[in-house]
Amino acid sequence: MSTRVRRIVVVGNGIAGLTAADSLRGNGFDGELTIVGDEPYAAYSRPALSKALLLDGGDMSSHELPSAEHGANELLGVRASGLDVERRVVSLDDGTVLPYDRLVIASGSRARRLSDLPEEFTLRGLDDAWALRDRLAARPSVAVVGGGPLGMEIASGCLASGCRVTLVSQGAPLIAQLGPYLAGVFAEAALNRGLTVVETDGARLERRGEDVRVVLADNTVVEAELVVSAVGDVPNTEWLAETGLVERGVLHTDSRGRVRPDIAAIGDLAAFTTPYGRRRIPLWSSAIEQAKVAAAVLLRGDEAPPLDFQPYFWTEQFGLTLKAVGRLPVAGEPTYIEGGPGGPSLMRWSHDDGSGSAVALNHRIPIPRLRRVSRAAV
Repeated sequence: MSTRVRRIVVVGNGIAGLTAADSLRGNGFDGELTIVGDEPYAAYSRPALSKALLLDGGDMSSHELPSAEHGANELLGVRASGLDVERRVVSLDDGTVLPYDRLVIASGSRARRLSDLPEEFTLRGLDDAWALRDRLAARPSVAVVGGGPLGMEIASGCLASGCRVTLVSQGAPLIAQLGPYLAGVFAEAALNRGLTVVETDGARLERRGEDVRVVLADNTVVEAELVVSAVGDVPNTEWLAETGLVERGVLHTDSRGRVRPDIAAIGDLAAFTTPYGRRRIPLWSSAIEQAKVAAAVLLRGDEAPPLDFQPYFWTEQFGLTLKAVGRLPVAGEPTYIEGGPGGPSLMRWSHDDGSGSAVALNHRIPIPRLRRVSRAAV
């Protein structure tokens, strides 16, 4: 490690920032390390918010991460408000100025909203999850807007909490993320558990008295006592507006996560090169892999290996647990490696480019083996 690298600042204390900090130490950095986080909490398992927390209430055991070993100075509950790339300083909203030799940008993203109405619930952070859990205690009728994985997980949790739930989806739920075959499996499970699905070309929220209602593209109205939207995310890049680093709302990195020789960008706000083009992959596993590569490149430069990311995705909803390695969505029907339709199974799809996708559905399998199945020709 170069002796000139004495101070590293990590903006963001989610899994990307936490992994970057731990990886910096693992790569031999023993200098001053500072982590900035806009939430007042230590890093926690964000994917668990839409899975376990809706059911276990205030029990944090399913969301806690192992204690950090990086020994960093953690500044929590404050936001980065500006960056001067020439002077190498990060400004915080409490007036603090942090000089750095290397910088990791991992400020994540926030929930995209359909309105500015305070009655619109979203689920992005721990406070959101607690607020939603409190509302579900009264067993309200619920409208969930968004048919992606998050929307479906929220709908599943609300049903399990005893609520009547309507899911408003642009097209069939999960079809854009998983493909027709797997989406059909989840749709059947959801309908069997009592979910009402309404497909539409678009939706908006409007106030009616003290309540909020969902208005569909054809002006049909979905009434509910609680409205939760899950319609994507917005990268937190506003604090970087004067840097010239932001392109169309994201940070474009090289194959090792750099946006400048002294700055790496990782996680939800970073677009990196994949076999399918440059794109943002806002997944938990993606953030971890990006962070490991970024830590190495900031200390070792081009000696660090480039990112070789194989997508991994998982979801739990409506009594089904899916784990997938490889490109999604998948087209056509799978080859069943183990099990079969209607039960625990291990499936594989082959793609025209020679790659494959492996999916385990209610099937216990180590992730390394799932990766091997995705790569193996059948």
